[in-house]
Amino acid sequence: MDLERFREYCLEQRGATEGTPFGKDVLVFKVGGKMFALAALDGVPATVNLKCDPDLALDLRDRYEQVRPGYHMNKKHWNTVEIDSGIPEAELRTMIDHSYELVVKSLPKAKQKL
Repeated sequence: MDLERFREYCLEQRGATEGTPFGKDVLVFKVGGKMFALAALDGVPATVNLKCDPDLALDLRDRYEQVRPGYHMNKKHWNTVEIDSGIPEAELRTMIDHSYELVVKSLPKAKQKL
């Protein structure tokens, strides 16, 4: 998955928005005002940060060398993932979906319905 496809898939999530609050080199994807994904635009290889359940985060790090503790994030709850280095696209989509769903579940009920 390249960065453009990653961006498109994140924006397909219901209520997802995109911005650059940390500068022009980092795309931030939010739902209900909370981050669920970040993409470094200048990194080689291309990396993204995705929120993750702590137990699943450890499992993914064990299964894929391209998944590491979240760079500049809470390492228990975020993974940094190389998206164009061999992880199957279906697995990457599952990681994005999981991150999005974790954030939606944490929103107040009124925001979840929007």
